[in-house]
Amino acid sequence: MEHGDLDALIDRAHESAPADELMMRRLKKRRLALRDEISRLQGALQPDEPA
Repeated sequence: MEHGDLDALIDRAHESAPADELMMRRLKKRRLALRDEISRLQGALQPDEPA
């Protein structure tokens, strides 16, 4: 849910007035970190081999 919220926030910031580049980089970095964490958690929940 937080990842989707960040996506929406980044999209709105690009559409509106010129955004602070540092803020945009931080938001994108946080979004990437969340995506990595989601992937890691999904991998931990799904076994490599079928039972």
